[in-house]
Amino acid sequence: MNYLAHLYLADPEPDAWIGNLMGDFVKGPLPDSLPPALQHGIRLHRAIDHYTDQHPVFRHSKRRISPAYRRYAGILIDMFYDHLLAVSWSHYSKQSLRQFTTEVYAVLQQNQAQLPPRMQGSVSYMLANDLLHTYQQSAGIARALQGIERRLSRPSSLGQAITELHTNYSGLEDDFHDFFPQLRAHVAELKQRL
Repeated sequence: MNYLAHLYLADPEPDAWIGNLMGDFVKGPLPDSLPPALQHGIRLHRAIDHYTDQHPVFRHSKRRISPAYRRYAGILIDMFYDHLLAVSWSHYSKQSLRQFTTEVYAVLQQNQAQLPPRMQGSVSYMLANDLLHTYQQSAGIARALQGIERRLSRPSSLGQAITELHTNYSGLEDDFHDFFPQLRAHVAELKQRL
C-alpha cells in the first residue's frame, strides 16, 4: 500500500501517522532512540506491506500489469490502490478526504524537522503538491509516478505507466474493493497484537 492507505489504516493520531509513513524510510532494526509510538507505527507499516504483498488479490492485480511495466508492478498497484481508495473515500470514511488530508498535512508540517532527512524531502513534495488529495485524479497518480521515476537509480518509463491504470481500471477497481475490506480487518487484528 502507499501513503494514503497507510495513513488511513493508522490510528488517527500524530505519532501513528508519522510512524506509519516512516515505514518507507526506516530500514532494518528499529533504533531504540525512536519513541514507542513511532516504533509501533513502523511495525504496523511493515506488517501491512507484508500482508499486502502476500495476498492473492494483490498478486492478481500485479499480473494485470503488462510485461513492459511488470518489473514495477508492485509500485504501480500500490499507487493505483491509493487512487481507488481516494475516489471511494466516502465508502470507507465518514470524514471527507479533504478534511483528512488537511489534518495529516498539519501534523507533518509541525513535525517535519524531526523526520529522517530522506523523509523530509518526500514530505515537502507531498505538502507542496497536495499529493494525497490529488490521488483522486489519475493525473495526480501520473505526477506521483513521475516523481518516483526521478528517484529511481536506473532509467525507467514509470512516469508513463498511468496507461496501466486506464487499461485495467475496471478489474483493478474490483480487486481493490475485494482486497481492502480484508486488509482493514487484518489491521484491526494487528493493532491488538503489536
